[in-house]
Amino acid sequence: MQLTYDPRYNIAYLRLRDKTAEVETLHISDSLNVDIAPDGTVYGIELLNANEQLLGVEGRALEVINEASQQRQTVRLG
Repeated sequence: MQLTYDPRYNIAYLRLRDKTAEVETLHISDSLNVDIAPDGTVYGIELLNANEQLLGVEGRALEVINEASQQRQTVRLG
């Protein structure tokens, strides 16, 4: 799994699968697209206006939490 963020365009992409030849993009809302692989699995999730959607408790940060161990890691978004 890989999360990329481009502050120039304010877009984040959560890739859940290895690269595939083609995907079908489902437009869920003005700020969310979901890419579906040919086998029907979710390939990735695109967040438009990403900094608004990914704001953490600290603001302008993404916080990753391991629920089992309660370990936390914060990634600043610009």
